[in-house]
Amino acid sequence: MPEFKNPQQEPGTEKRLLLVFLLTFIVLIVFQPLLKKYMPQPPAQPQKPVVAEQTAPTPSPAPAAVAIPVKSVPAVTASKQASAETETVIENDLYRITFTNRGAQVKSWILKKFDNDAQNGRLDLVNSAAAQKYGYPLSLWTYDESLRNKLSSVLYVASKEGQMTAPAEVTFEYADRDLVVRKSFRFDHTYVLNVETSVVYKGAETFAAPTWPAGFGDEVTPAAYAAARVDYHNDASTDRTALVFPNFVLRLPIKSISSGNTLKGPFEWAGTGDQYFTAIFIPDDPSSAAMVTLRNPMEIPQKPGFNPMGSNAKDANVDVLGAAVGNLRGPTAERMYIGPKEIAVLDTVPVATIKGDNPDLRGIVDFGWWGILARPLFLWLKWTYNHIVPNWGWAIVIQTFVITIALLPLRITQMKSMLKMQRVAPQIKSIQEKYKKYTLRDPRKAAMNEEISALYKKEGVNPAGGCLPMLIQFPFLIAYYRMLGVALELRHAHWLWITDLSSADWVLPIFMVVSMVVVQRMTPQAGVDPAQQKMLTVMMPLMMGFIFFRLAAGLNLYYTESNLISIAQQAIMNRTKLGREMREMMEKRARKKEK
Repeated sequence: MPEFKNPQQEPGTEKRLLLVFLLTFIVLIVFQPLLKKYMPQPPAQPQKPVVAEQTAPTPSPAPAAVAIPVKSVPAVTASKQASAETETVIENDLYRITFTNRGAQVKSWILKKFDNDAQNGRLDLVNSAAAQKYGYPLSLWTYDESLRNKLSSVLYVASKEGQMTAPAEVTFEYADRDLVVRKSFRFDHTYVLNVETSVVYKGAETFAAPTWPAGFGDEVTPAAYAAARVDYHNDASTDRTALVFPNFVLRLPIKSISSGNTLKGPFEWAGTGDQYFTAIFIPDDPSSAAMVTLRNPMEIPQKPGFNPMGSNAKDANVDVLGAAVGNLRGPTAERMYIGPKEIAVLDTVPVATIKGDNPDLRGIVDFGWWGILARPLFLWLKWTYNHIVPNWGWAIVIQTFVITIALLPLRITQMKSMLKMQRVAPQIKSIQEKYKKYTLRDPRKAAMNEEISALYKKEGVNPAGGCLPMLIQFPFLIAYYRMLGVALELRHAHWLWITDLSSADWVLPIFMVVSMVVVQRMTPQAGVDPAQQKMLTVMMPLMMGFIFFRLAAGLNLYYTESNLISIAQQAIMNRTKLGREMREMMEKRARKKEK
């Protein structure tokens, strides 16, 4: 989808406006002597010159005397602003939101059901460090920076102050000579709120979009900032997951976002989010909606709360993402979902769609390319947690056991295929020796492939039979990785010594490497040289351990348990007739190599 700059600034607009103002000024200057001569002002109406000064500013030898009545008339008749800063608190079972009438914006958005990683207490979705630099939630974003700063700094008049319990509604209003602003918010018992805003600047409706400008409060590390995205949904968007799990959601990574650029709708929903939380705008009029993407730099400590080098320690440079969504054609009316990326909750938020696909917010949770497998795996895992064992770690253990047992037939098929390959290996080597004198470009080399294919067909050997079972298991591993990476329920989930199944753990990767070495040594590798097999037995587990060392503990638990079950399976299979035959053939081959 193309990006646009300010849609209200069409080419040549500034020149035409300047020309109109210039001509108007000349007409007023030329005709003012005629007006004074033929239409003299009566002495009983001293306020007339003041009105004339407001509607037609002209040069005056005493500008100070003119400026006083110009400012005082709106202050008496049209001004609406508070005299002091006040706070309004909205609370329900899910959150506690603190508004300030300075800018009519949010200072704090505490989610009662979620803890903070960096502090002891509840999670505050407002990123205070970033908000101080780039704006607080539910402020208004305009293309005019001076107007934007004014909208975020003036004192609004709040319809209610103090503590309120949802369902509730609060309205903020401000007015002066040039500006009239109204912001209204309605809350219920869910994470969804209704937002209505209007801005009239110098007599004209102005695009001023409600915004979530500066990330989220759970972003305390460079990795957390890097997980931020801008998401939107419409029926015309290019879907990066269309090959596997179509949902018409486009996700913009940090590098593809330019601050201040505008994406025109229609948008059924749009907004910003990080790994576990999101702020999504749901416009009442998708066809008139536009989204401004925000991206700003910031420096944060490499490790929050840890600064061994004092002030000389280097900070990390990160990007803070935000989004503003509003109506380009007038006042904005929309809903907002601000809260966790919890699938059960997102599925209950209705969204009107043009084609009727995904009439809710489920597309916000990014299961990736293997979403068609990852989402059912998560729903199954959650069912296990709710109905069998109320612990996410043990739920993973149970699910892993079932998956590994279900894939046992594939392991048996793999061993049978490897045994058949081992049986025909001497004949294949004989055929290869027969044609080794010919180069690869020699036409007679094709006869070798024909003989090998005929041998495979005669013996019922499928060369891909040993690899196919492994390929079938691979999507489960990738799907589990994606599921654990986005499953909010595993955030801060405990299991034995692990305090957070969504974070890295150094113990499980060690168990995983050791278990992989054991599996490699126990599994016969048909067609692999013994020296190469020994190298693979060590190198492959070490490489996997390096990769998995920084991944989620839940994923390491899945992989480690799979290996432990595979050790038990392989020990049993090695004692079967099929396993003994494979071991004897490999030992016989090894003795020949030694001679």
